[in-house]
Amino acid sequence: MTDITHGSVRGRPTRAEEIHAVGLRDEKRRRTRRHIAEVATGLFLDHGFAQVTIAEVARTAEVSVNTVYTYFPSKEDLVCYPEEASAQRMVQMVADRVPGVSAAAAVLAALRGEMRQRDRMAGLTHGFGRFLEMARAEPALAVRLDAIAREMVDALAAVLAEETGAADGDPTPRLVAAQLGWVQSEVFREIGRRSSASEAPGTIAEAALALLDTLESLLSDRVLGYATR
Repeated sequence: MTDITHGSVRGRPTRAEEIHAVGLRDEKRRRTRRHIAEVATGLFLDHGFAQVTIAEVARTAEVSVNTVYTYFPSKEDLVCYPEEASAQRMVQMVADRVPGVSAAAAVLAALRGEMRQRDRMAGLTHGFGRFLEMARAEPALAVRLDAIAREMVDALAAVLAEETGAADGDPTPRLVAAQLGWVQSEVFREIGRRSSASEAPGTIAEAALALLDTLESLLSDRVLGYATR
């Protein structure tokens, strides 16, 4: 006869227990990834990107070199890691918009939400300006950041083209996506500039919100209403 203990066959986890275990493992991986990235960023800021080796990152983070490479296939990934430098960033902003909301409105709302919540994803942390200066000064990182920005626009353009049924060769989806990418890049540029001047995150957030209002006022009605669900 089968023994049942708390809803599970003795010695075998229930489906709920398996899901819980997977969730714990995923959370542990996220913590490990973030820890390694934060340690690496600190080393890069203190010593320079080119001067720091993967072995030094591993030693300081108290993990193996293989563990670093498991999470970050290249040295550049330690700075531009997928959790925070995703080419899908703007796509995610527009993905879940409700009926009646345009792509531009979704992106603007998401950016304003990040500012109001002082989100670290928006660079609203002490030292972001220094980090941005370091990344821009290192050619390999500058190339990676520019590539991510282009990929972000490309990804959003593809989604907008599909949603609107744009004809092949119609430049509108890409032009709209490029303008929304411009809005985001100008906000980050302002955050970086003010962070470099040692302004407090709260002050920077308020300035970024004001800049978003100005940027929105410069977008045409067609852009603001494009791809409304």
